[in-house]
Amino acid sequence: MERHHPRFNTWLAAPAHQQWLGAEACRLARFARAARLVEGFGPLDERGQLASDQAQTLITTRMTHSFALAHLNGLPGYGELIDHGIAALEGCLQDHAHGGWYALADGAQDTGKAAYLHAFVALAASSAVVAGRPGAEALLAKAIDVIEQRFWCEAQGAMRESFDQAWAAEEAYRGANSNMHSVEAFLALADVTGDAVWLQRALRISERVIHAHAAGNGHRVIEHFDPDWQPSLHYNQARPADPFRPYGSTPGHAFEWARLLLHLEAALERRSLPAPGWLLDNARSLFATACRTAWHIDGAPGLVYTLDWDDQPLVRQRMHWVHAEASSAAAALLRRTAEPDYEQWYRVFWDFTERFLIDLEHGSWHHELDAGNRPSAEVWGGKPDLYHALQAVLLPGLPLSLSLASAVASGGTNVTAW
Repeated sequence: MERHHPRFNTWLAAPAHQQWLGAEACRLARFARAARLVEGFGPLDERGQLASDQAQTLITTRMTHSFALAHLNGLPGYGELIDHGIAALEGCLQDHAHGGWYALADGAQDTGKAAYLHAFVALAASSAVVAGRPGAEALLAKAIDVIEQRFWCEAQGAMRESFDQAWAAEEAYRGANSNMHSVEAFLALADVTGDAVWLQRALRISERVIHAHAAGNGHRVIEHFDPDWQPSLHYNQARPADPFRPYGSTPGHAFEWARLLLHLEAALERRSLPAPGWLLDNARSLFATACRTAWHIDGAPGLVYTLDWDDQPLVRQRMHWVHAEASSAAAALLRRTAEPDYEQWYRVFWDFTERFLIDLEHGSWHHELDAGNRPSAEVWGGKPDLYHALQAVLLPGLPLSLSLASAVASGGTNVTAW
């Protein structure tokens, strides 16, 4: 159960802090409007200019989801952008021959069909449904059908990773990252469809990836597995800075999982379904381990991107999404437990973000800093992603028991701050 009234002065209850978060959300959303292309949405560079003229499904889904959040908060002009995203996902980004979605418009490169990408299609569609946009229900039905027919493995209680474009060959790999974002999407699907089966599926994924594997690994998230869910600890050792499948442990995902476990616990309790005690226990431990091993570990402020299995810094860049997830996890644990340690971490992470990541000159946040906290582009160039930063400024004002769009729609955030 959530604790709404900590016995100390918390930023979560401070009107000025909520106003600051709201102003930052507004600034972020305005910056991202420039991502619009004819065929969907594309990546922006460091100055907010389009870095490519080719629409990407991942960016289109994340922008559509984010613009739905802006619309639900009462910002004019974003409803049409949601509709543009729906049209793109029903148009050239969709594989009308084989089903599912391409990574790039019209399948320009045959990158196959990935669970990670399709989880974001489901998230975008569910948020568009909450926003009441035309065509959203049909898009959501297609996304659910592909997840159930192609990706969900009932026997394993988790998502398959990827297939070729025609669904004829399956990749011999299982990934924690795609399953984590599937948990996020399933929480949204449970709210939008009213079907608790999505919560049970989210619980099964979490039990496998976190309660079994991460908890048995000192609460360091194992990212890579073979098709039988046996850990592949040396996967991508030659490519440690891979943006989606890096070698070693990724502290940012530990924070993200910690928050999602608390959302899952609250969603189960809201429906009077059993919520295992390990959800909170693992969330605490994931957060504590990530803070201990990744914060200031190389002598400079900030959270490093990856660590080796001896907790030594491997890729020392500071990613914006890692700090966004860290502050969000701290807020969730603070709301859940009302413990002052989480308040202190919440302030530490936002102080870092305000000092080093927020770009008041060119807009948005720097997506990557080097080990000296200077803007960098070794792993992530430009500013293509609104999703992590926008969620970070919205989540502190929302209840844990609803997925993000549903929580905003229910009036859970301080809309006057916008």
